[in-house]
Amino acid sequence: MADVIRMARTAREKCDSGIYHVILRGINRQDIFYDDDDFQQFLETVGQKKTDNQFALYAYCLMSNHVHLLLQEHTDNISRIMSRIGSSYAWWYNQKYDRSGHVFQGRYGSECVKDNSYLLTVMRYIHNNPVKAEMVGKPEEYKWSSMLAYYSGREYPVKLTDTDFILGIIHSERSKAIAGLREFMSRKNDDKCLDEEIKIRKSDREVKDEIEALMNGELIGKLPGMDKAQLNEILRKIKESEGVTLRQIARVTGLSVNIIYSA
Repeated sequence: MADVIRMARTAREKCDSGIYHVILRGINRQDIFYDDDDFQQFLETVGQKKTDNQFALYAYCLMSNHVHLLLQEHTDNISRIMSRIGSSYAWWYNQKYDRSGHVFQGRYGSECVKDNSYLLTVMRYIHNNPVKAEMVGKPEEYKWSSMLAYYSGREYPVKLTDTDFILGIIHSERSKAIAGLREFMSRKNDDKCLDEEIKIRKSDREVKDEIEALMNGELIGKLPGMDKAQLNEILRKIKESEGVTLRQIARVTGLSVNIIYSA
């Protein structure tokens, strides 16, 4: 009988600081958040799993098909932390959408954050995700990130983000630390972090242009009035386009996520 050789997964590098930038992606780059309840449920799940000082959360940003977390191990390790968060949300998600199977793409991505300089860079990178995607003009305008927790202390769940650590790096006096953070966030930068090798999703303008090209140059406003078969054909093609999410298609077209999902 021939020997069977199994390729072992490469072990993750142990991070001496215990601080990790983590990315969790939807399977096949599919959306993992369709409405406000989905975003809120994920944050509630993170809050539940960080009780008893199992880890600290320094920043987060939830995009429609992936999640950025900046966290530090305390009484639990990164693998168990991410497993508990991912499995809990996936169970809830599958119940809500009457589906089964995986919600997240394989292993989460992670990188070690070894010093304070890179910690601040990662934080800025995470909070600028919706700005790069042209969803908002400023990081604090995005509803599903921890930016406002730093600027105003407002977030749900309450005190989900542990802001004192990073603010303390900037200045010992809180008001001056917040001012310093605002200045740091506003600087022009070319931050490159964990997922730079993966193409940033298309902007709303790119998606609009692509849909109108599929409509042979017709304006996107005519999409809802199209024959159902023709509409579904266009929606199926745009869903297959790399870097486009269902939630983004809904935002650009004005169609409901259910219509797009069913096409």
